[in-house]
Amino acid sequence: MAPFFLLLVTVFLIPTGTAIWLSFFAADQPGLGFGPERTVFVGLRSYVAVLSDPTFLNGLGTVVLYCLIYIPLMVLGALVLALLLDSGVAKLRSWAQMSLYLPHAVPGIIAALIWLYLYTPGLSPIIDLFAKADIQINFLGIHTVLPSIVNIALWSNLGYNMVIFYAALQAVPREVLEASVVDGAGPVKQAVRIKTPLVRGAIVTVGIFTLIWALQLFTEPVLLSQSTPMISARFSPSMYIYDAAFTRNNYGLAAAASVILLAFTIALSYGVTRWTNRKAA
Repeated sequence: MAPFFLLLVTVFLIPTGTAIWLSFFAADQPGLGFGPERTVFVGLRSYVAVLSDPTFLNGLGTVVLYCLIYIPLMVLGALVLALLLDSGVAKLRSWAQMSLYLPHAVPGIIAALIWLYLYTPGLSPIIDLFAKADIQINFLGIHTVLPSIVNIALWSNLGYNMVIFYAALQAVPREVLEASVVDGAGPVKQAVRIKTPLVRGAIVTVGIFTLIWALQLFTEPVLLSQSTPMISARFSPSMYIYDAAFTRNNYGLAAAASVILLAFTIALSYGVTRWTNRKAA
């Protein structure tokens, strides 16, 4: 257990403690801003500033909406693919698994750049194809930019979660499946009534990890913001933190926003875990 706790302290507890410490301080310049800059204790001022900033609250609302769209599609899509592979319906199963998993091997920045090319008018062959059919579509418009980001995330991570579900399905006792066939269960009923409840632990795990990852939305909107004004510099909480630290040089504000995002993530993860445990009971 020692390596785990060493990594936990090094990459999580120490940075978290540092962020909490920084959030109580801010840079101050006395003498109407002409004096030497000094770091002063400001208490909860940075937290109040973050929570009263409409751009941060809007970013938090955006990422919650993103989670409501992305997480059900991710979990359900990966589970359906895994059930299809496990049922034997798909031919060339090993090739199908590799093809579905391959996008996850592409780094997130490269994946976002690929889709940015496919979303950009004048460059995208997809948009040109729609135009030939007299269909005008703007993937980076005000109502489509969030689904476009969801699409990139699904393309990158669907195969990875499918592998997790498929591995869990391999552990389902074969005698249980054979008994269900004897009792008259078809493939669909077997998948819904037998297999899915038996891999509930994997579904909960994937759901929680997907939630944690989704709340940190950053790479895709940062790259897409180069081609659309619909994505601002504070589109998501992670982008707000980056903007506060490296654009406005306000590290206290960035640390406070980071702690708030961490607390929000922990609270949601805890709530999901309690709800799923209660449903199981």
